[in-house]
Formats: sequence, C-alpha cells, structure tokens
Amino acid sequence: MKRRQLLIGSGAAVAMVIGSHGLRAQDANKPFTSEQLDQMLAPIALYPDALLAQVLMAATYPLEVVEAARWSQAHPTLKGDQAVQAVKDQSWDVSVKSLTAFPQTLEMMSNKLDWTQRIGDAMIGQQKEVADSIQRLRAKAAAAGNLKSTPQQKVTTQAAPSGGSSAIVIEPANPETIYVPYYNPNVVYGTWPYPAYPPSYYPPPPNYAAATAMTGLLMFGLGVAAGAAMFGGWHWGWSGSGWGNSYTSVNVNKAVNISANNFDANRYRDGQWQFDPAHRDGVPYRTEAERQQYNQVRPDAQQREQFRGQLENRNQANQEANRQAARNDVANRENRPAEPQRPAESRPAEPRPAQSSAWRGDEGRGTSAFQGIERGGDVNRDYDRGSQSWGNRSFSGGSFGGHPGGFRR
Repeated sequence: MKRRQLLIGSGAAVAMVIGSHGLRAQDANKPFTSEQLDQMLAPIALYPDALLAQVLMAATYPLEVVEAARWSQAHPTLKGDQAVQAVKDQSWDVSVKSLTAFPQTLEMMSNKLDWTQRIGDAMIGQQKEVADSIQRLRAKAAAAGNLKSTPQQKVTTQAAPSGGSSAIVIEPANPETIYVPYYNPNVVYGTWPYPAYPPSYYPPPPNYAAATAMTGLLMFGLGVAAGAAMFGGWHWGWSGSGWGNSYTSVNVNKAVNISANNFDANRYRDGQWQFDPAHRDGVPYRTEAERQQYNQVRPDAQQREQFRGQLENRNQANQEANRQAARNDVANRENRPAEPQRPAESRPAEPRPAQSSAWRGDEGRGTSAFQGIERGGDVNRDYDRGSQSWGNRSFSGGSFGGHPGGFRR
C-alpha cells in the first residue's frame, strides 16, 4: 500500500472543535475524561453494536474514511452488501470497507473529521473507557424511556456479576437488515449532566424524512441489506465497577470475505480487534507515548531550529552566488564593444486595442481566469481555503489534530 508522509507545520496545535464546544489545545496530549467521552460518543452510542463497533474501528483511520466517503459519493447507486463487494479490492482497512454499506454514516464521519479523529484516538488509547461511556449513555436513554425494542432493533440486557449494572445490548431485529438510528442527543438521554460538555447533534440527511419511522425519539430510515458487511461487535466484560473488560470483537470469517486482499487474520487473537498502524497514513497520534509506540517521528524544537539554521545558511550562500554572478555579468558588459544603435522603425506603432472586461477581469478582486495568463501563472488559481490538501487529493473538513499542512505520497 502506498504510504503518505505528514508535513507538520511549526505552529502550535490548535483546539479541535465538535460543534460549538471542543477541547482546549493544552488538553491535546491528555486522556479523555468521562465527560468528554460521553460528549463525543452521544451521537452514536445508540447504534446497533455491530455498526457502532465498525464506526469506532474505522475512525482510527480517518484518511481512509475520507477516501471511502468520496468513493460512495461517486457511486451513489451502490449501498449495502453490494457496495462492500465493489470495494473488496481497495487498500482500505476492512472496517472502512464495511462502512461503504452506509454512505450516510460515511458522509457524516468525513464531514466531521475532527470528531472522527477524536473518537478514533479514544479507541486507540482508551477502549475500556469507551465501553464504559457507551453503557453510561445507553443507561441514560433507557432511564428516560427512549431506548427499547422496536421493529428495527432489539434491545436486551446482559447481567453483570456481583450485582453490577447490566450491559445494554442493541442488535438488528433482522440480522440481514440494518437500520441506522438518528436522534437528538440533547433530548434522548434526558437531562444532560455535563453543561460544560454539551453533545453535538448531527441531523439526518435532507431526504431522510421521506422514509422515516418514528419510535419514541429515534428515527429510522430505510433498512440497509448489509448482513454480510456486519463483521464487528462488542464483547461486554464486567470489571469491578464498570464494563472496563469490554472490547470490540471481529468475526474473522466475515472480515476475510469483505477484505480478501489485505486482511491479516493473525492480528485478531480470539476475535479481538487490534489497531493496525499501517492504515493510519501519517495522521498524528494523540499522545507522545502512542507516537513512540507506533514509530511516528516528529522533529523536536532543537531539530527544527537546526533545520532553520541550515536553510538560512543555504539561502545566504545562494544569495551571495547570485550577487557574484551579477557582478561578473556587469564586468563583462563593461568590456564589450558598444552595439550599433538600431534605426527607429518608420512604420507607426499600431494602437493597442482596449482590453475587454473579460480579459482584465475584476481589477478590484482579481478573479478573472485570464489574469492567471497575464501573470504567467496557473489559470485555475481559485481554491477553497477551508480545505486541506493531502498528496494529490484535496479533502475538506479541517485539519487533523490541529496540525496544518498535508500529506504527500
């Protein structure tokens, strides 16, 4: 698989924002708190276990999520198991391939890249805390009377040993048909307990209401025939006072059928998901410990300063060489014999036609395509300043981890 290298800017990392409320920059290297995890996971915690697991796994590979979302946009008639079979030979991780069955979910993840990266970071470094957060949120929705079995999904409980809280399990009512629920997290969980960390609401797509079934505060659109694409799940394991022994599980036999060309079954011991850094594609990790663990090297301040010094010396050397070349050229010109003066042309100069407004363009704003020709530059100079350019692709949605710059192959 082709690799991409991250070009990291020298500026300080900026805060990543979910909706109107995000992390501060100084919190960027710290583990997520329970409040932050609940805030991030609130929009998806009520998804069926298999779909939720696959969303969280795929979020650890955000660049591939963007690529898959672009593929889905280019193939709007493909969804469900049919779409998954069409991307079988793509280089993406199996979790990303599986989400092509749900183009609307992929679109949400691609449009909210900061949020996607954050939940992916939580999966890499705090999977046990993620499991606890999911169960906290499901318990809140159930207590508010907004999480129960419907024609689209089956909600059951898994008793915990030692009298602990039961795990709430969500499964499709029909294993072959998956319904993606939409809901407002500010309402479905009852009174939100963390005013400083309000959850974000990602409304359903514009055409969703035409096929919506309302069950309480949950909305379900058309079911997706994606039984073969569901290879993930959750193993809910009780640990003292919470579900900290839980982990995302992988049905290896199904995963092999989804991703025949790059699925390594040996990575998944006992069916337990393992993060694969080969699909990270240079996206920065959250903590220094993870950067060291996965061999992601970033220059320290001393190395950056040394590089700047080398660059300045090189620029000075180039400038001095240019000056010397100019001196030599002047000296040579002084020693040359004078060229004979050319007689003036007898034919009068033709008047230059007035330039049309299309050629001149908007002189106040410089928006004409022709101005690129007059400047000797590129004709198509306009671009979206809100997009990031990685390699030979341009992806919208903000910066990864607050680091300006992009990816190159």
